[in-house]
Amino acid sequence: MSKKLSNLLMGYVARPKASISMGALGGLKSFLKEKSRTFFVIAFLTPFLAALTIMYGLPCALSVLMSFTDMGLSFELHFLNPLLKNYYTIFHVADPRVPVVAQTTILYVGCTLLINAGFSLVLGVLTAYCIRNENVASVLRLLWFLPRMTPVIIYALLWLWFTDPTYGPLSIVSSWLGLKGVRWLLDKPYSQLLMILVNGYIGASWGMVIYVSSIKTIPLEIIYAAKADGATDWDVIRRIILPLLKWPILFVTSWQTLSLIGSYVEILAIWDGYSFTSGVEVWSLFTYHTAFEGYRFGYSAALAIVMATIALILVAIYFKVFGFKRMLEPSRIEV
Repeated sequence: MSKKLSNLLMGYVARPKASISMGALGGLKSFLKEKSRTFFVIAFLTPFLAALTIMYGLPCALSVLMSFTDMGLSFELHFLNPLLKNYYTIFHVADPRVPVVAQTTILYVGCTLLINAGFSLVLGVLTAYCIRNENVASVLRLLWFLPRMTPVIIYALLWLWFTDPTYGPLSIVSSWLGLKGVRWLLDKPYSQLLMILVNGYIGASWGMVIYVSSIKTIPLEIIYAAKADGATDWDVIRRIILPLLKWPILFVTSWQTLSLIGSYVEILAIWDGYSFTSGVEVWSLFTYHTAFEGYRFGYSAALAIVMATIALILVAIYFKVFGFKRMLEPSRIEV
């Protein structure tokens, strides 16, 4: 029994019933109400936290444990000697494929992030503010969002048709321009450019929706006041819209970085069997191939741990650059 509750009950017992103050009863009621609210919060959160631990915490812990082993098809945990042998293989370039995969991943994440976080911001401002006709803006948003609603296999088949060396529209147009015999999915740097576009098209649509939703929440009175003071559309975008989008930009950039570092489904669906020779073998796909084609589960777990660590470091850098602590401070403007 807590000290606060004991004091309230002692005051209740020590006084005659006629002299019990309404303040004591009110304090007791508020205390019990607060405790009941805390109990219900804990009761509702406990299943969620338990499920989160089982579905994410345990697999992460198991992956860390596996990274120190040579687990293969036997699924036996034999710890390596030295214990960090898998990490030594990665960082000391004992595996000659690692530097190639790392360079491809840096190119892929860096360029695609410019589309997913940067170009999507342009689309969001364009369709939410610059285009005054809401019907036209909605159609443009729908066109960009269609790939997000399309199943991955259908999306991959469309790109395979689009780049077909004989009947594909891209090959037909390129032949008119004098580029004949180009294997768009197999020859570098064309394959790497398509890898960026394939994933950028999907990612830009997601970021665009986030930015549009955020811009729509900006009070129109602020924009009208700026217009009344002689501000141009560019002034409104630069001095009002972009500063108010600091939170969404941080969220989209962080989320897309995590997503891109761990994504490989579209690449696997389009370049399955030719990803390494085509120059599109990214780190996450290399981890997948190492585990489920090379059956080196211990080594693939080490690759996954390195990948996740780099992703978290990048997000921490974003938080530092955007001034996350300063963004959490309450507004200094008094209303």
